[in-house]
Amino acid sequence: MRAEVKSMDIKKSQNNIEQAISMKKAQMFVTDIKSEIRNVTWTQRDELILYTKIVVLTTLLFGLTIYGLDLSIQTVLSGLSFILHTIIG
Repeated sequence: MRAEVKSMDIKKSQNNIEQAISMKKAQMFVTDIKSEIRNVTWTQRDELILYTKIVVLTTLLFGLTIYGLDLSIQTVLSGLSFILHTIIG
């Protein structure tokens, strides 16, 4: 019986040690995050607006280019289909 009590005490102390280590790791993690956020170079408002405009315009231009290519391919294929139906019957 005494051995069981000792093993239970040992398990409790091991759990306490593991919890303390976990808490210490969590505190270190939060401390590291805070120091990293302080080191971040944040974009200025004017730069952010300019980069946003560039991204939106570039996306719009690519979209319009793809749309134009799609229409031209569709027109060519429709023309070929019309010609083939006219020739074959």
